[in-house]
Amino acid sequence: MNIIVCVKHVPDTEAAIKPLPDGSGVATDGLNYVLNPYDEFAVEEAIRIKESGGDSTVTVITVGPEDATKSLRTAIAMGADEGIHLKDPAFLETDAQGTAAILSEAVKTLPYDLILCGKQAVDDDCAQVGPALAERLGIPNVSVVTRMSIESGKVVAHSELEGATQVLECTLPAVLTAQKGLNEPRYPKLPMIMKAKRKEIKILDAAALGMSPEDVAPKAKRLSVSTPPPRRAGRVLEGDVAEVVKETVRLLKEEAKVL
Repeated sequence: MNIIVCVKHVPDTEAAIKPLPDGSGVATDGLNYVLNPYDEFAVEEAIRIKESGGDSTVTVITVGPEDATKSLRTAIAMGADEGIHLKDPAFLETDAQGTAAILSEAVKTLPYDLILCGKQAVDDDCAQVGPALAERLGIPNVSVVTRMSIESGKVVAHSELEGATQVLECTLPAVLTAQKGLNEPRYPKLPMIMKAKRKEIKILDAAALGMSPEDVAPKAKRLSVSTPPPRRAGRVLEGDVAEVVKETVRLLKEEAKVL
């Protein structure tokens, strides 16, 4: 089985994110980047499928700047076989739909039976790339997967809904997006980390994919970036319980306007 995992290089979730003074974006100086946490579940699941037996390979693909190679090497250290870096100046300002277009052109050059992605990237939270990739390839998609199994050319996936779980079956090839709970990603061992550092990463630019800047021009434009407004201090109501309840209801209606 040929498994492709699409990953993203994102700011560390523990990093302090600060907008640029002009609000045009995020200050990246000194910002640590890592493999997107949701993509870790996708990488781990692909490796487990490979380890379960049969002749399987795991190829990891990313669209991103020069240092995005770091996330590819993290995935290879976990157990992936190959890494492909889609790198071009035209790719840097694209949006989720453009990223899906880039990935689809790269995937079309490879044999594939299963494509795994994280359900979303923790930097923009779009959750669009996986479904958009499936649409461009003309294959089924199951998103927010917490459990999956493959039998006789079909995949059975448990997909998380709000307050429920749906069980879906679809034919392969297909795109599945991983949710927390699908597995527990492994920590790469030192020998694998050293091996990943020496691994050759294949680089493809727009020309290699037959794409022009117009093909990846963003359809969504960021207007500004700002921090959330500070939360107002809370109020403590004291006195008789009945009076406190009455005053609370009044405040919720007249000030908070949530009732």
